[in-house]
Amino acid sequence: MKNAIAIIGAGFTVVVAGLAVAGRIIAGHVDPWQARVAAAGLRAKTAQIGDVDLGYSEGPDNGPPLVLLHAQHMDRFSYSRVLPALVKRFHVFDVDCPGHGTTVVPEGYPMTANRIGADLAAFIETTIAGPAYVTGNSSGGLLTTWLAANRADLVRAIVLEDPPLFSAEYPRIKTTIADRSFATCSDAVRDDVDDFLLYWIHSNRAFFTSNVAPGAAFLLAQLVKAYRAARPGQPVDIGLLRNDTVRLFVRGMDQYDPRFGAAFHDGAWNLDFDHAEALAKISCPVLLMQANFSFLPDGTLNGAMTQEDADKAVSLLANGTYRKVDAAHVVHLSKPDIYIDVLHDFFLQPQQKV
Repeated sequence: MKNAIAIIGAGFTVVVAGLAVAGRIIAGHVDPWQARVAAAGLRAKTAQIGDVDLGYSEGPDNGPPLVLLHAQHMDRFSYSRVLPALVKRFHVFDVDCPGHGTTVVPEGYPMTANRIGADLAAFIETTIAGPAYVTGNSSGGLLTTWLAANRADLVRAIVLEDPPLFSAEYPRIKTTIADRSFATCSDAVRDDVDDFLLYWIHSNRAFFTSNVAPGAAFLLAQLVKAYRAARPGQPVDIGLLRNDTVRLFVRGMDQYDPRFGAAFHDGAWNLDFDHAEALAKISCPVLLMQANFSFLPDGTLNGAMTQEDADKAVSLLANGTYRKVDAAHVVHLSKPDIYIDVLHDFFLQPQQKV
């Protein structure tokens, strides 16, 4: 759930001689990880879960089932850099959470942890047909927490990848850098915006001017338009963005329902989902992975959790382990080798200390 503005500010390194050249480069670009994921045996599928068409990718049956739940503003392809390694030892189910990617929800679908969690539980129950290992990043980590707390019969063990425990609850969400993006989501819902990615870029153009370069927001918007013209119907993938987290963030925002972020901004997402109560209900083994965080000069939290948040979460877990990693919020993109090792060690050798 790391703030989109901060991510792009850190990784935006586009250098082009002109938009015509950029357009030609974009037209010929295909993320090489698409071929690597396909070669690993993952196939795109859709599951009918009530009135939701849940998009996911399934790998070959090479081990116990493993469900991956991505961060907000991204989609299931954010795991592409670790999927080839994970499918060798797990039966991977890489899911597009409602509000993201290829998953289609009905009009008026409630963007709440309780509704989304229940639909994910139904997916595990009907499609996987048995308990699974589950891991989630950011808001995906909150949904993983929900599953372990409310459907223990479907969860063997979980890895929480830098979830915003406590910090995402209302009204504390207002003190986090993530809420700046969620406020834009709320504005987009109010304004009934059709193209959220371009709206988000335009809404944050002053940031790009101050922290990247004059005209940077305009340039990014033109690159997005050029990619869409070259590859209509395909998720936006700007190869000129050299940082994987930034590129996959832009891709995810192109298929994102801003109602998801707006529900964090006004507190609706966590309605009747108390983080402390949920953690205290979990009986399965849990690994809480915390990434780097900092505070802005005005005290705003730049990250998912403070150290106090992480310590409180572990204290509430009946069977919890803590791991601090020197990585950015999306650990599986920032430090993929560490992420892969942690999942292998914790899920496949649970008796061994991680």
